[in-house]
Formats: sequence, C-alpha cells, structure tokens
Amino acid sequence: MNKYIILVFAAFSLSVSASETAIDCDKAITTMDTNQCAAMDLRVADDEMHKYLRTSYQHNDYDPELIVSIKLAQKDWETYMKSHCDSVYTQWREGTIRGVMAISCKTKLTKQRTHDIWENFLTYMDSTPPVLPEPQK
Repeated sequence: MNKYIILVFAAFSLSVSASETAIDCDKAITTMDTNQCAAMDLRVADDEMHKYLRTSYQHNDYDPELIVSIKLAQKDWETYMKSHCDSVYTQWREGTIRGVMAISCKTKLTKQRTHDIWENFLTYMDSTPPVLPEPQK
C-alpha cells in the first residue's frame, strides 16, 4: 500500500508542477483537480513547517542537546504522520476520495505540527513577541 501512496503523491506532484496555474481550486470538480489542489495545500503547509523548524534550530542554537531533541521529535512525528495518514488512505481505499483524504490528513497534521513548533520553541513565557508569527492551524 505504501508504494501506491508514494506513486499517487509523486504523480500528483509532477502534474501539479506542470499545471498548477491552470487549476482554479475554488472550482475544482474532477478527482484529479481536487487531488492536485490538496497536494498544493500540503506543499504550502510543508514549506511553512520547515521554515518554522529551521528557525527553531537557529533560535535555540545555544543548546545543542535541545536541537538534537527537536530533530528526533521531528523524525518521530514524520513516522507517525505517515502511518496515521496511511490508515486514512486505507479507510477510504474503495473510493476515489482516498487520495484527497490522505493528503488532507497530512496537511492537517503538518499545520498542527507547525503550530506546536512555534508554541514550544519560538515563543516566550513573558510578553516578548514570538520569533515568528503564530501559524494558522
């Protein structure tokens, strides 16, 4: 099953790159368009998460042990996200909606992870402004 998800995601990634500007996601009707729009949303969320992650490394570079810990947590989170969203894909395996459901699962968890990174590693306990603005969930 993992092979199928990788193949589906790779196909969408390639087709999204080629036709990203041609799709009006507000008017997406076909399964392919819906999946492409979901893949674009995931890419935006993933880029934002990695921006917050890189910033958390820089902001906390005075504490190498913390950086190692954040990186381990990120690796564990990626394993969890993949496993969980693979389960969502399996739940919907009989329908064409399976792709968008799995991609949407990844997007939701990625946005939550970004917020967790911000809340735990880029904010202060006092009224000092956060290092980056609060990400949207």
